[in-house]
Amino acid sequence: MTTRIERRFADLKAEGRAGLVVFVTAGDPDYASALDLVKALPGAGADVIELGMPFTDPMADGPAIQASSLRALKSGQTMKKTLAFVTEFRASDQKTPIVLMGYYNPIYSYGVEAFLKDALAAGVDGLIIVDLPPEEDTELCLPALEAGLNFIRLATPTTDDQRLPKVLTNTSGFVYYVSIMGITGTKSASDADIAKAVQRLKRHTDLPVAVGFGIKSAEQARAVAQEADAAVVGSAVVSRIADSLDANGKPKAGLKEHVLELVRDLAGGVRAAAKQRSAVA
Repeated sequence: MTTRIERRFADLKAEGRAGLVVFVTAGDPDYASALDLVKALPGAGADVIELGMPFTDPMADGPAIQASSLRALKSGQTMKKTLAFVTEFRASDQKTPIVLMGYYNPIYSYGVEAFLKDALAAGVDGLIIVDLPPEEDTELCLPALEAGLNFIRLATPTTDDQRLPKVLTNTSGFVYYVSIMGITGTKSASDADIAKAVQRLKRHTDLPVAVGFGIKSAEQARAVAQEADAAVVGSAVVSRIADSLDANGKPKAGLKEHVLELVRDLAGGVRAAAKQRSAVA
């Protein structure tokens, strides 16, 4: 049985274009506002949604996503509420893939068996757990795969050809290529470096390759979409959310539209790459 993630990437391949993966933190700036926004993301052009699981110590994330996680926790977001969030999203959308992204600690505290059962029931499709290396696959990766969830692994510029096969073992859904050294939202890789990295990954796997970290504009999304199977945008989106809050951290009128404007722009960039691919072909 294929997952929503696998079906979505198969559909994108059939359309001859890359996808747009949009990251937001569950419960940022509050549960209701975040849910309203996430429900609108597919209509604005998001092909896959990455939903951050709020955590107090997101060590791989830059200031923007760290702040979004803290806002969500302050508003009362918990793991149970994050899974309830997915359940509510699924009430009106059975097609858009949802990937939970975050760290192992909240899942460990919840209980792996209970978490996997509840995540599947909620309608989660995959997991990206940034602090679980392949050496710890028995902790969560293998149980997740057995349960029917995709387990998506990160590859980085320092993942050499000797290490890469280990990283790709038990990876499914897609490979997430972290295009820079460092934390999210701080800098961007060159187009040439991204192209070279994607080509190298493609020599090792048939899985789709999504590229993230540092994409902030439609032009950058277009450039990535010319080389990769998807562009992932997170910090730019959560920064739009932060820009739409008042001095007390409460959402201003128009927050959703302000964020969707960016998502539509990014989606336009991704789709422009498809036209260029067609022209070259």
